[in-house]
Amino acid sequence: MSQTTYSHKNPEWWTEENESSWERVKQAMRRDWDQTKHDFGGSEPDTNQKIGNTARQASGKEAIPPRGQLTYEELEPAYRFGHGARANYRDEYAEWDDELEQQLRSEWETLAPERKWSQDRAAIRYGWDYDEEE
Repeated sequence: MSQTTYSHKNPEWWTEENESSWERVKQAMRRDWDQTKHDFGGSEPDTNQKIGNTARQASGKEAIPPRGQLTYEELEPAYRFGHGARANYRDEYAEWDDELEQQLRSEWETLAPERKWSQDRAAIRYGWDYDEEE
């Protein structure tokens, strides 16, 4: 299946303001499209993009996360888990190692079975490594 590429020309009245606005709307619509493909069984990640997010992003009232990447709000439970795990396991594990990772993975998969460890691992590790004093 070939993909058609369209070229475009801007009308005379097109300004930098139109261009800036369009770039914002285009990114919001891309995330919305990724979510739609996911919702219909596609392999795109679940971006948790709702129509309200699309509208706020298009109007500039909400930041647009990079396409295919989760928002802070979506990753916050993983950051929180990693941070709490550090407090809980600090005496048993001086640093992150394979044994600790297996322990945390098992716990995370039990707590959040709808999530993928591979998707949340980096955020959990960041929460573990985060030091308020630094």
